[in-house]
Amino acid sequence: MNAGPVFERFQALGCLAVVGATNREDLPAMMEEVTAEVAACDLACSRFRDDSELSALNGPVRKRAEVTVSPWLADALATAVGAAHQTGGLVDPTIGQCLVDLGYDRSFELLRRDQPLVVLATHVPAWQRLSVRGRRAQVPVGVRLDLGATAKALCADRAAQRANAVAGGGVLVSLGGDVAVAGPAPDDGWAVRVTDQAGTDPATVGSGQTVAIRTGGLATSGTTARRWAQEGQARHHVVDPRTARPATEVWRTVSVAAASCVEANVASTAAVILGEEAPAWLSTRDVHARLVRAGGEVVRVGAWPRGDGLAPAGAPWAGGQEAKWRPGGARAAAA
Repeated sequence: MNAGPVFERFQALGCLAVVGATNREDLPAMMEEVTAEVAACDLACSRFRDDSELSALNGPVRKRAEVTVSPWLADALATAVGAAHQTGGLVDPTIGQCLVDLGYDRSFELLRRDQPLVVLATHVPAWQRLSVRGRRAQVPVGVRLDLGATAKALCADRAAQRANAVAGGGVLVSLGGDVAVAGPAPDDGWAVRVTDQAGTDPATVGSGQTVAIRTGGLATSGTTARRWAQEGQARHHVVDPRTARPATEVWRTVSVAAASCVEANVASTAAVILGEEAPAWLSTRDVHARLVRAGGEVVRVGAWPRGDGLAPAGAPWAGGQEAKWRPGGARAAAA
């Protein structure tokens, strides 16, 4: 008799990572593959590691626009470029300097919660001049990149596919709430706790909903988890490239289910930035979404199920009222 999926947790990429396996015997091999993929992502894409490839790309010594990058960074840059084009620049990988100016200049756990105002943040979008062909990347000189909006979701997708390919069983990978699944799902689907406090441990947060997915990915973006103050002004990490300021807090979280974690993450991030326009924008893109206003009102898009409720603490994403849908074939942030 199948005892149900088993889970293991670890800290990675500045967040809680969870790996689930449908077969207990597969979990060690899956963990090895997932941790290797996460380590490769961190070394390629971290904005906060001095030895990362992205830090070298963002450094002041780079004199040429065209550079050769590693396969991982090439994939991450191509994903970020695609997200920018698909959202008309709402999800913009060239906002790195803007984030630094707003005070988000180090890993969040090391960030001082009250930052001095060094300069007034500005942003001149450069994503249309960013391109990748094979391992050759065209990165405008002087532009500081930030891949935080897409690299973690890409890592979840890649890690889930890699773990399934090696072990053969069903797998779930969650990196700070960016969720990807691959292979055969449990009989009742993968139960995922969607909370109104993005980035926190889904086993211990009260407000939210438990849903189940069988394919694709799910991501939550929001304004509640990564917050700090700058000269007394509240800041959060979802920046609107149109204003060079944190997005207006219409939605405290937006959760999206789509065909991949990357597609879900791109759509949820863009929706936070769009504010009141988000439900209509999402509804034309064949995704399923749950948007929670700053005051707590829930708005659903597509086939996102009803059934809000509290989930007790316990195993990852345990309890609560469950509903199921199959997001396979959904399109997020289509042009």
